Amino acid sequence: MKIKSQKDFFSGLMFMGVGGAFAWGATTYNVGNGARMGPGYFPLMLGILLAFIGALIMFKAVTVETADGEKIGKWAWKPLFFILASNFAFGILLAGLPTMGVPAMGLIVAIYALTFIAGLAGSEFKVKESFILATILAVGSYVAFVWALKLQFPVWPSFIAG
Repeated sequence: MKIKSQKDFFSGLMFMGVGGAFAWGATTYNVGNGARMGPGYFPLMLGILLAFIGALIMFKAVTVETADGEKIGKWAWKPLFFILASNFAFGILLAGLPTMGVPAMGLIVAIYALTFIAGLAGSEFKVKESFILATILAVGSYVAFVWALKLQFPVWPSFIAG
């Protein structure tokens, strides 16, 4: 078996791995059946679908000839670091880290931090655009999660909200 497109082969492998992990993790919940779905039904079906799509992409990578073999380039370390850091910062700021004495800063502060840190991953960073995007995301998240869905989590830092 000769890999004719490295990009497609390894992206298909990644899809299969992530899909398989989701499907396997979903089995810890009650799956139910098509007529009476449990909480694990949707993640199980989504994981199976993702793994199937990954298998199709891998099949294409070994059957369809490409001009240069579509080699995999170098790792993009800067975007990888900032995207991961923004997600970690969002989680820590949203709920806090009580074991280390970090208080919960709430949804709004967490979204602004997420947007600004993730913006550093690109080749150019514009503060005005990041601020506008963060504001739209914060308002949209507040409306969707707090107002419409009535989810209970801190919106503002505890020293402001009381």
